[in-house]
Amino acid sequence: MANLLAVWRVHGVDTAMRVAWQAGVVLAGVSAGSLCWFEAGTTDSYDDELRPMPPGLGLLPGSNCPHYDSEARRRPVFQGLIGAGAIPAGYAAEDGVGLHFIGTELTEVLAHPAGKHAYRVEVVDGSVVETPLPARTL
Repeated sequence: MANLLAVWRVHGVDTAMRVAWQAGVVLAGVSAGSLCWFEAGTTDSYDDELRPMPPGLGLLPGSNCPHYDSEARRRPVFQGLIGAGAIPAGYAAEDGVGLHFIGTELTEVLAHPAGKHAYRVEVVDGSVVETPLPARTL
């Protein structure tokens, strides 16, 4: 993740992606490919520990966390960073879940198989709250 963003910035790919997105080109990605569109998230790019990633492309506001159900450390680290104010509130997605945005608005959550979820994770009244988002099963 860290290397991907650094290389994109050195070669102007970040600017090209923003121009494409603003022109209505569909951008997609899984894992690091979903993190990159957001302002913030978590990465294990540096070593085996999860930590805040370098600033993402910021096309989408807030933070993102993939692998929310398949890597045991993801959920507590993501929630802890949001709770500490180290990264902004955001979205977490279990494996097999897609977040569909039009512009900066989340318009649909798609899941396969049934029973997979995405969540809005934010601080409410001083506590981290994880709200399940309705999903359409594919």
